[in-house]
Amino acid sequence: MTFKNILAYAKSLDEKDPLAKYRSEFNFPKVNGKDAIYFTGNSLGLQPKRAVEYVNEVMKDWGELAVEGHFYADKPWWDYHERFREPLSAIVGALPEEITVMNTLTVNLHLMMISFYKPTAQRYKIICEEKAFPSDQYMIQSQVKVHGLDPKETIIEVKRRKGEHNFRTEDILAAIEEAGEELALVLMGGLNYYTGQVLDIEKITASAQEQGAKVGWDLAHAAGNIELKLHEWNVDFAAWCSYKYMNAGPGSASGCFVHERYHDDESIVRLGGWWGHNKEKRFLMEQDFDPIHSADGWQISNPSILSLAPYLASVEMFAEVGMKALIEKRDKITAYLEFVLQDIANEEQASYEVITPQNSSERGSQVSLFLHGKGKNLFKYLMEQGVIVDWREPNVVRLAPVPLYTSYEDVFNFGQILKKASRII
Repeated sequence: MTFKNILAYAKSLDEKDPLAKYRSEFNFPKVNGKDAIYFTGNSLGLQPKRAVEYVNEVMKDWGELAVEGHFYADKPWWDYHERFREPLSAIVGALPEEITVMNTLTVNLHLMMISFYKPTAQRYKIICEEKAFPSDQYMIQSQVKVHGLDPKETIIEVKRRKGEHNFRTEDILAAIEEAGEELALVLMGGLNYYTGQVLDIEKITASAQEQGAKVGWDLAHAAGNIELKLHEWNVDFAAWCSYKYMNAGPGSASGCFVHERYHDDESIVRLGGWWGHNKEKRFLMEQDFDPIHSADGWQISNPSILSLAPYLASVEMFAEVGMKALIEKRDKITAYLEFVLQDIANEEQASYEVITPQNSSERGSQVSLFLHGKGKNLFKYLMEQGVIVDWREPNVVRLAPVPLYTSYEDVFNFGQILKKASRII
């Protein structure tokens, strides 16, 4: 498609955009008295207006019903989490019973490792990516130590090739093959937070399972952003946060996937808790843990309804729109952003480099700029001018044109601010 870096053209794209109406469903922060150009939905999504309504509904029920809200609220708290099964299964490509919502992301990954990382004298190694998101690194290291193992001897980090910003699938597959029968687990980020690269989840999963290993995915930056087929791809487990592309609010509840083949497997150890106990017998206060035969069997405590409420508002919006429509706009607006960046780079001889893959199948709604020479001065200028972007050391600015609320005019206006910055910084 041939783009144009002019305002009238950007406005024409917005006029034809079937998702444009959803922009008004969100609250935008203001900078200098104007709505910000918000490119940080890959860190914290904007607040959906209906999320406020859903939280207020819970507060009202709490005030008027107190404990009886568990059973007599308009959306009873007793089974509130079950409302996520259908919409989330469509977002991540799962069966409804493979989905649960509980805790937060790293907590859920810890719980999954309890069940799926069972090292032996021969099979104990874990593969992750070099410079994975720090929380994942800390989580894996601590789980290894729980088993009395040395992280340096146990964790294999797949590295980028010298001078390259992204991982090569063949290098990940080679590491899996080399680990062979020593490999117990592959646990990686499905979409790299730093560059925006999407890994080949299907191919990596199949390769690791051929070696007899389990495979889990951190989908923090992937869920609600890219096409996922977790059940079809035979993924063992996955978890994701809800506050990035799914706009559920800071620190909100995490989604979790456990493949159906494990639901009835009594040999799997899981950390028990009463909300994961047989729902029909939960209030009989039985002594022995009888886990629910679904992903809900991994729950521990009753979920925070105030945390779930904004998430439910968001996933219902996703159900209205559908991932197909979101991905279509994501690809188009991300390509337009990349075009504007390149147009300005050519005109101004700007010293930045796009390190996100150009192929739409290898990226989500993110463009990462590696800044040569300008560093934080450019970042600070953009923020002062009302462009809210994300800085990552050592020299990267991340831009996320989220299809639900970013307009093509936003992209054009950002380009004009960047052009001015190129001339004065």
